[in-house]
Amino acid sequence: MGLCWNVLLLLALHLGILSNGLSASASSSSFSRPKVVNVGAIFTLDSTIGRVAKIAIEEAVNDVNSNSSVLNGTKLVVDIRNSNCSGFLGLVEALRFMETDVMAVIGPQSSVVAHTILHVANELQTPFLSFAATDPTLSSLQFPYFLRTTQSDLHQMTAIAELVDHYNWKDVIVIFIDDDYGRNGLSSLDDALSSRRCRVSYKAGVPPGDITRSDIMDILVKVALMESRVIVLHAYPHVGSVVFDVAHYLGMMDEGYVWIATDWLSSVLDSSPPHFSEAITASTQGVLVLRQHTPDSEKKREFLTRWNKLTKGSLGLSTYALYAYDTVWLLAHAIDSFINQGGIISFSNDSSLLNSLQESNLNLAAMSIFDGGPLLMKNILESDFVGLTGPVKFTPEKSLVFPSYEIVNIIGTGLHRVGYWSNYSGLSVVAPEILYSQGPPNRSSANQLLNGVVWPGETTRAPRGWVFPNNGKQLKIGVPRRVSYREFVSQVSGANTSKGFCIDVFTSAVNLLPYAVPYQFVPFGNGVENPSYDELVKLITTGYFDGVVGDIAIVTNRTKVVDFTQPYAASGLVVVAPVKKLNTGAWAFLRPFSRQMWGVSAAFFVFIGIVVWTLEHRTNDEFRGPPKQQLITILCLSTLFFAHRETTVSTLGRLVLIIWLFVVLIINSSYTASLTSILTVQQLYSPIKGIETLREGNDPIGFQVGSFAEHYLREGIGIPQSRLVPLGGPEAYAEALQLGPEKGGVAAVVDERPYIELFLASQCKFRIIGQEFTKSGWGFAFPRDSPLAIDLSTAILTLSENGDLQRIHDKWLTMSTCSSDNTELESDRLHLKSFWGLYLLCGIACFIALLIYVFQIFHRFRHAATEDYSPDGGPSGGGSRSKRLQTLLSLIDEKKDLSKRDRKRRKIEKENDLEMDSKRIHSQVCSSENNSFNLRS
Repeated sequence: MGLCWNVLLLLALHLGILSNGLSASASSSSFSRPKVVNVGAIFTLDSTIGRVAKIAIEEAVNDVNSNSSVLNGTKLVVDIRNSNCSGFLGLVEALRFMETDVMAVIGPQSSVVAHTILHVANELQTPFLSFAATDPTLSSLQFPYFLRTTQSDLHQMTAIAELVDHYNWKDVIVIFIDDDYGRNGLSSLDDALSSRRCRVSYKAGVPPGDITRSDIMDILVKVALMESRVIVLHAYPHVGSVVFDVAHYLGMMDEGYVWIATDWLSSVLDSSPPHFSEAITASTQGVLVLRQHTPDSEKKREFLTRWNKLTKGSLGLSTYALYAYDTVWLLAHAIDSFINQGGIISFSNDSSLLNSLQESNLNLAAMSIFDGGPLLMKNILESDFVGLTGPVKFTPEKSLVFPSYEIVNIIGTGLHRVGYWSNYSGLSVVAPEILYSQGPPNRSSANQLLNGVVWPGETTRAPRGWVFPNNGKQLKIGVPRRVSYREFVSQVSGANTSKGFCIDVFTSAVNLLPYAVPYQFVPFGNGVENPSYDELVKLITTGYFDGVVGDIAIVTNRTKVVDFTQPYAASGLVVVAPVKKLNTGAWAFLRPFSRQMWGVSAAFFVFIGIVVWTLEHRTNDEFRGPPKQQLITILCLSTLFFAHRETTVSTLGRLVLIIWLFVVLIINSSYTASLTSILTVQQLYSPIKGIETLREGNDPIGFQVGSFAEHYLREGIGIPQSRLVPLGGPEAYAEALQLGPEKGGVAAVVDERPYIELFLASQCKFRIIGQEFTKSGWGFAFPRDSPLAIDLSTAILTLSENGDLQRIHDKWLTMSTCSSDNTELESDRLHLKSFWGLYLLCGIACFIALLIYVFQIFHRFRHAATEDYSPDGGPSGGGSRSKRLQTLLSLIDEKKDLSKRDRKRRKIEKENDLEMDSKRIHSQVCSSENNSFNLRS
């Protein structure tokens, strides 16, 4: 019965009765599982990668067919065809595959071939799985039936960018093969470097066709004339080996150069026999090479043993062979899932293709669409297993998970691993699979570590990465052609050079560099007025100048477009204004205090006297008596300079007086010090106290032409342009300041301190008012990320430490004694803001004492009011409001009864006084008796 059923089903399939969409239950029967599944493979058989890939694929097919857990008896057949690294031949072989019943294609190997044939894959829904096409653009949505089963160059170029940034190199030269593979890899590297403030300074393209040694030499001669010495080589093996051979011949593998090769070189060295590897390493000593990292495992070691037996040492095992092996297993797992899910291996004709070929002689009608392509592609992307290369699993972007590379250094005849890179942890000396299990990564610069490297020239010191280009050109250094303050920078008459303080600092710093710097000074300006320094700095960004040397202030808007060296001179904006001498005069003693200070002090003197009198009036006889006497007592308490004759008895009174005496001590000392300064030191006066006075006023303000002071006053402080007056130099400063705002001059001049100090060396009528209100410095400007700016900064620090910078300053900027005489600008008077804390403390003490005193008075007042009521509940004396007020005032005015202790003390004191008086009277009587006796005698 079963046999008949099978015959009927086969007959129905042959007649086309059954549709392609059989139910899952029927398709899962043994009749629907095919005995053979066909898969194609396209790559270059005689290439470095193709030779090892062919062996790896054949071994993988054998392992799959001998493993009963995969495909369950269905035989996997892989038809391998040669594309000869040609896009046309690859397209032809792909079209031939489309005439057969292949479910998928392994390949292509070349990114260029992939760009050509993947349009066929899109049309016919056949998955293409490449183990070697690393072009990053192949992962786009343009090719939905393409899957890369190796690492993308996007990750490789990111690793190179982080390597460049790790060694603080900024410029990189890239030698690349000028096709889709090379150009798209270069684009990814350029993007990765830009994100780290590095750049590709020169791109040397190599034609992809046949190229001679002479062509390579022409390219490398141009590279040798460039500034950068960091060279990245991204090419095919046959081109890259010639590049290194010619570079070795030209001396470009000597000390100072840095060569970084992409994984093409590691695949050559890993897969080549020993004698061939030695020939390559002879010309690549010190080169850094990237190699795709595959975790070590028992399965990988066993396969390596098998590989050595198969090849007998003629071929090494490269990572591309491992990825080719895993690609076969990936397809096997996906096809197995496809069949288990009821997928039917069926093909149909493309109606749109047939309609377009009705009048064509091309025999393309045999090509058919794989109906199960979408399901198979879905199963491939959902695959998850562990192969020879580690976990085989794909991200939503169709890339393998955990991309990582090894960074190896060619030393002698071998490869020395200096570290790893992964997109998880960056650079490290620990294998990425170990870091995956240690929690979140630490991407700080301190944890980006690599082992030591032997660089070209057999040096272990990391190269600087750049030199001055050996092309006979000199650096064009812009120098401002100043009209004023020529001590800083000026043109030498009759010669194409400059001199001055800034020039000497620059030449001294250049002389300290460990290399020669060819340069020439190019003046900037019309020679009539000082040039605009902002315009001078902008010419660096346009490439007109290679740097700018002069009195260039380091300010924010300039640092956004150029890089500055370490400041070699301190600078900052200051205010200079006219001053006049102050005579002491008859009323000089009033000048230490401001009017507000005098008023508050006088008020507090009276206030303290009233408070102490109030607290002492009821308990102290010295604070009682006629009103005139009590008023005099209050005024005596208010004195500032003499001790008080009256003694205080109450605790509250003594507390207030102690605090007040402390306040008086501070005020008295401050007054004495200020008055002494006024009477002994010549004082200078200016109505302008600083930048705040200028901002709040309406007087015109002068600034130097070309200085950044104009921009700061207008944009930073908000002073209108109408109040700003441009001035040419020190003579214009002096004239405008002497005229003043009333006669068409200016109230003050705002400029940088070095200029003002030089100006005041010969102008004694003016002074700097207040403090610097900006902090900056002067530096030399260079293009962004210029290595010369860094080296010159180190040289400037050396000049500062050994004293040469100060000697250059003294040579050009000698100051006269005018700016350092014994006169000083009038110091601020003693204002209330300096003492309000003392007054507040004293006021609080007085308030608390008065509060306690009032509480005591009202407490006695309540007892007195209670006693005034009669026993029957009625008031004994009327109880009117006037009566209560009179009682309260009498309590305040009456003398407080002494306590028992006080009465005893007073009694003892009175007895002592009587005893002393009696003794004095007795002695007087005795002396008078003696005198009368003597007279009688």
